[in-house]
Amino acid sequence: MAAKRSAGLLIFRLAPAGLQVLLVHPGGPFWARKDEGAWSIPKGLVEEGEDELDAARREVREEIGVAIAGECRWLGEYRQPGGKRVLAWCVEDEAGFDPAHLVSNSFSMEWPPKSGRMQAFPEVDRAEWLDLETASRKILKGQAPMLDDLRRRLA
Repeated sequence: MAAKRSAGLLIFRLAPAGLQVLLVHPGGPFWARKDEGAWSIPKGLVEEGEDELDAARREVREEIGVAIAGECRWLGEYRQPGGKRVLAWCVEDEAGFDPAHLVSNSFSMEWPPKSGRMQAFPEVDRAEWLDLETASRKILKGQAPMLDDLRRRLA
């Protein structure tokens, strides 16, 4: 069976303090108390037959509630520790996304486990603009190389 593929955007901006990237924190009870090593670029599964960049843009809209305009430039393909592949593009946020206006899709799961009760949780519960040093501590281990690739691309 082929490894699952996700596609996403590493969104960046050039702030007065320097380069910053937008990372999102996954919603739901599993991630509630996790911070360092838990954040991600906005991304999600590529549907069968779907254009990968279209999937990345769709997932960003679903996870943060805003379509990011701008030229998406290929960043790379990253194999995650569990075998999933993440396809990533970088794009500059020229419109000025404000994380306070985050609107995320939700998902349902049985919670607490074996309770028989379904609860809804946001796919993403927070988004933050982070400098590369902070982002490198917060991002999932398998996505950390994206930050180095972005730094090289923008150099």
